[in-house]
Amino acid sequence: MLDSEATTPVPQAEAEREEERAPAPRRRRGLRAVIGGTTVLAVGAAGTFLVVRDDQGSSSQDSSSLPTATVTRTDLVNTSDVDGTLGYEGSSTVLGPGGGRITWLPEGGDVVKRGQRVYAVDSRDVPLFYGSTPFWRELKSEVTKGVDVLELERNLKALGYGGGLAVDRLFTWRTEEAVKKWQKDLGVKQTGIVKPDDVTVQRGAIRVTKVQAVLGAPAGGVVLTGSGTARLVTVNLPVGDQSMARKGAKVRITLPGGKETTGRISAVGTVATAGTTNSDSQTGEGTENATIPVYVTLDKPASAGTLDSAPATVGFTSTERKNVLAVPVNALLASSEGTYSVKVVDSSGDARSVPVKLGVFDGNKVEVQGSLTPGQKVQVPRS
Repeated sequence: MLDSEATTPVPQAEAEREEERAPAPRRRRGLRAVIGGTTVLAVGAAGTFLVVRDDQGSSSQDSSSLPTATVTRTDLVNTSDVDGTLGYEGSSTVLGPGGGRITWLPEGGDVVKRGQRVYAVDSRDVPLFYGSTPFWRELKSEVTKGVDVLELERNLKALGYGGGLAVDRLFTWRTEEAVKKWQKDLGVKQTGIVKPDDVTVQRGAIRVTKVQAVLGAPAGGVVLTGSGTARLVTVNLPVGDQSMARKGAKVRITLPGGKETTGRISAVGTVATAGTTNSDSQTGEGTENATIPVYVTLDKPASAGTLDSAPATVGFTSTERKNVLAVPVNALLASSEGTYSVKVVDSSGDARSVPVKLGVFDGNKVEVQGSLTPGQKVQVPRS
């Protein structure tokens, strides 16, 4: 039987903590590398980073001995990191028929696919059918056409019993013959009739998250709960950052242990949830921060390993700049006035300071605006 399923994919671990939603911490992805020379702390759009302080003016005594990097024209992307939770897509509840006793149950973590048994009652297997509508009546030759007949025929055909069967909502003699062949393989009486309790209907394969029934107990109530089999990262994104989440957009995902992979935004929630943070236990006062759920599927699900649920970080694109000039971040020189420059080295080896304005940061590169051209060489510290 089909109880209920979320129309928007929600990992089981998140569903169990629905009342505890809180906005995910957001962090600008910036560079925090310590580089040689005299350093100063600088704060920019990409976060906090260290740069060399230009205390020597426009010349350097050992400029010829320093390595150089090339000014390039490229595309840069600045990302904002938001904490999320790795889990599984969707949730489902399997209900018992209400009669008989439970004689077989799966274990937590088992994956049940179409046609496989979900549980057994009185030694009769109850297999899984895929669909969105539960069977609510006996399906046999006298019934009127309906979506339940359509789902029955689709499943019979997918399981290999559809030779000559028309999938058309009509229970014909061919449908009855297909049912009998299926019943024969199940080892049950070949009646050609399917009762509502003969199968459980879910939207797809089930990954068992919790078995609630007990062997030998009456087969009523919740037998088990499950999720889908697709890996999913869920993020509670502050409403103010909603513009970063576009369905289909590519994102970077950092998994436990620092392993990185990629994914795409599969769905963006439309209902904001207020999460309370900074709560004062004495007064009960707190700050309300509205968030929306964002769901991200992994491009390579195997990269998530065997973890059922784990923290993950999603890097959303916050700013994208195309065809801009860029230099390594460690080529930047900071002045005491808060401005920046780079040392350009000419063909003779002489170096001169060129003032620059900073733009987007992307990893170890930064957009620069100033009197520079692609191909020029700029000094960088020794590694």
